[in-house]
Amino acid sequence: MPRQVKKSDQTERESRSNVLTRSLQTGFAGGLIGGVMWVILYYFNFSEIAPKHYLLSSWTAAGWVDSWLGTVISILMISIISILVALIYFGTFKTINSVWIGVFCGVVLWFIVFYILKPIFPNIPYVTDLSADTIVSTICLYILYGVFIGFSISYDYHDTFVKSKTEQTE
Repeated sequence: MPRQVKKSDQTERESRSNVLTRSLQTGFAGGLIGGVMWVILYYFNFSEIAPKHYLLSSWTAAGWVDSWLGTVISILMISIISILVALIYFGTFKTINSVWIGVFCGVVLWFIVFYILKPIFPNIPYVTDLSADTIVSTICLYILYGVFIGFSISYDYHDTFVKSKTEQTE
């Protein structure tokens, strides 16, 4: 006799799938917003480096990299990479419903990009050679990004599962 799936089990699986899908969409949106904000920081000289310096200039010397096309492609690449960051956050910290874990994740991500991945990007100056404006503005941008990704995913998870469990017990 085949096992029948309870309606609540099926609903919970669908809810989990919906939360994961929304988390990946949040990651894409966070990368898009963060990439655009980083370009704005670069445009107004708050940052010495732009996203295209990291993602494109390190591997190609084509002329289009310094045009608007290079900027758009680098923003889209950040958005795709951000989906992976959101997936990692979803897998590790989704149950922690706090702003501070987002701040922590933003600072850790900044440290990874500017220190650990530095050997991959030979045309980017060392952090010690960057201006204070660049360091402070990029750290703030990464903190905002971490809070956006972290709190959005945690709030959605908490709202979907904790509220549904309390409604079931009532």
